[in-house]
Amino acid sequence: MSELLEKQTILVVDDTPENIDVLSGVLRPDYKVKAALNGEKALKIAAATPKPDMILLDIMMPGMDGYEVCRRLKGDPATRKIPVIFITAKSEVEDERMGLELGAVDYITKPISPPIVQARVRTQLALYDQNRELERKVAERTEELNRTRLEVIRRLGRAAEFKDNETGLHVIRMSHYARLIAEALNVGHDWAELVFNAAPMHDIGKIGIPDHILLKPGKLDDQEWAVMRKHPEFGAAIIGDHPSELMRMSREISLAHHEKWDGSGYPSRLAGDAIPLSGRIIAIADVFDALTTERPYKRAWTVEEAVKLIDETSGAHFDPTLVPVFHEVLPEMLEIKERYAENPALALELPDD
Repeated sequence: MSELLEKQTILVVDDTPENIDVLSGVLRPDYKVKAALNGEKALKIAAATPKPDMILLDIMMPGMDGYEVCRRLKGDPATRKIPVIFITAKSEVEDERMGLELGAVDYITKPISPPIVQARVRTQLALYDQNRELERKVAERTEELNRTRLEVIRRLGRAAEFKDNETGLHVIRMSHYARLIAEALNVGHDWAELVFNAAPMHDIGKIGIPDHILLKPGKLDDQEWAVMRKHPEFGAAIIGDHPSELMRMSREISLAHHEKWDGSGYPSRLAGDAIPLSGRIIAIADVFDALTTERPYKRAWTVEEAVKLIDETSGAHFDPTLVPVFHEVLPEMLEIKERYAENPALALELPDD
């Protein structure tokens, strides 16, 4: 083994010191060797950092036997991937079957043959290294795919906003607002991030609305409103049915963000808790930003005016349990509002967070 490479670590577990000495003598020229005389000590060493690269484990030990040690190692996410080779005097087929079913990668009988121990250890460590490299590449590729998916979602969200809004910054602000509300609910960081990353797709269905309706400077008539109210369903059709959590959340938000707590919203006239929580959160974030931003058909409301309307329609338009949360995070929302204030120069940039 090249001296330029750091030696891998083998943990030898046996209740007989002489057996540990024999195995250590076989392995030390090529590996770092740690030893444990019982199962409890072995588990502590395995759980510590840095972890051993392999464990050679005796079966017949007083107290906790090797089978139980292996069972606990494989039951702990922190140690379950460490390869285990049983070293034992037990040589019955049933003993080997039980050891392999518990997750051991190999089984060597005593008295040991040094060449066999060296060959088995070398082979299993090579496989372990290959598996770790494969997992690293899969994780790297998965992360790359996730980044690409997020970028596509953000860009599609911006596409809808550029059609409906001069700068497209609405989608950025309301996504941040939604994450602040979700985080304040203590629903978990991952779910809050999912809402944040899916929020840009809430109005993707507006791509399907004719410009003469979407960009009309005045109020829409009844027929035009009937067309406008189809954009949540257009959005769901654009997103489609997809197994990824992000795409499912995007579709859910597209369909639910115009539903109202009292059942008077659209497109499905859902009411109360029947409206997905993501949709109820987006409803507040979306409306607050829409009210406080100038649009072709309206002036920008003041923050005070927008807050007053949200308070007055709590329990009608908005989930009454979310409105106090909105008040709680309002100071942070105002910081986001200032950070991403309408500015044509900023429209060309899409933040990563």
